[in-house]
Amino acid sequence: MCREARKPLALTKSHAKRIWLRAQRLDECAPFGDGPEATRAAVEHLGYVQIDSINVIERCHHQILYTRIPGYQREHLHQAQTVDKTVFEYWTHALSYVPTRDMRFYLGAMKRHRQGRSPWFAAVKPGDLRRVLSLIRKHGALTIRDIDDDVLEEKDHAWASRKPSKRALQLAFYRGVVTVSERTGMLKTYELMSRHFGWESPPKAAAESEVLTYLLERALRSQGVVSVDSACYLDARRKPAMRRLIETRVRRKELVSVELEGAGGSQHWARPAALDLPLDPDEQRVHILSPFDPLIHQRKRLRLFFDYEHRFEAYVPKDKRRFGYFAQPVLVGDEIVAVVDLKTDRERHKLLVQRWTWVSDRSRQLRRRRIEEALHRFERFQLERGTPPTR
Repeated sequence: MCREARKPLALTKSHAKRIWLRAQRLDECAPFGDGPEATRAAVEHLGYVQIDSINVIERCHHQILYTRIPGYQREHLHQAQTVDKTVFEYWTHALSYVPTRDMRFYLGAMKRHRQGRSPWFAAVKPGDLRRVLSLIRKHGALTIRDIDDDVLEEKDHAWASRKPSKRALQLAFYRGVVTVSERTGMLKTYELMSRHFGWESPPKAAAESEVLTYLLERALRSQGVVSVDSACYLDARRKPAMRRLIETRVRRKELVSVELEGAGGSQHWARPAALDLPLDPDEQRVHILSPFDPLIHQRKRLRLFFDYEHRFEAYVPKDKRRFGYFAQPVLVGDEIVAVVDLKTDRERHKLLVQRWTWVSDRSRQLRRRRIEEALHRFERFQLERGTPPTR
């Protein structure tokens, strides 16, 4: 006899987004505590923190951590990467800080880079790769600025460097031969992976089934309510296997299928315990969110849960922008109510609001006052290099 499929549980959009906010730890004041250990804990919980070079305001990796750690200081991330070595840099959906405890789940990707020829690095000559690795082995960790005898070449794609040594270092990074042992702004120091972590032998790469489990567990922990797309974001080849894994979890009653309001035919799942959590959003809590924040960067999911469609407009012509060059969604309680385009004037020590766009009509006057208070705290974080502002 065929077992009748269990009917999905109905889940309102309001409930779903509160579950997601709880999973992102955006509904608490200091969910990871304080000090350097809080940075490690935050990266481990989120699974990754995206890195980006845009610096019209503080770079996104610092902002993502500041959003969840009231006492966050930039030195804490430096300590985690360079001293404690509890985080490392690698590619997730983008270049990111990743927990070192999760290293084994990325070793397979490094191996594939060693075995294949990526079009991104087709121009790297074997001699250039051998040369930079020889320099690091003989002289220790280095930055691209330590190599001053490159003969510049034409770019083979828009994002490429003209310096052969930089291309070679990037290829060695993706292959897992070197790692970024220290970062000063966007200047990276490269060291041999084995020497940086002090390995006598490298950790064993996770099997593909273990990687799938890792991706699902990461999504459940940081998203609460998941879909195949959200667990395999920009990773289409793993989606069929991810669906099979989720279906197995449902049969074991470890996950339940939910029918999310407004999702149409899109399927979602959650742990039973996540659906039973008492969730009461604090309407006083305000977050200025980076466009690369884990809550924001999956645009399709963001639109479904929050009825808000973010546009990243840094590469959009100025006259066609709706929100601004580097617009930041503003979360008040459990609603995205406004978008502010910010820029730091470092000479005048001011945070400039280039454009303010409301996306909600409710309680604007009251919310504006709270948002301005949050912007004042954010300004202090932008400009102060000592003790961070309290909230």
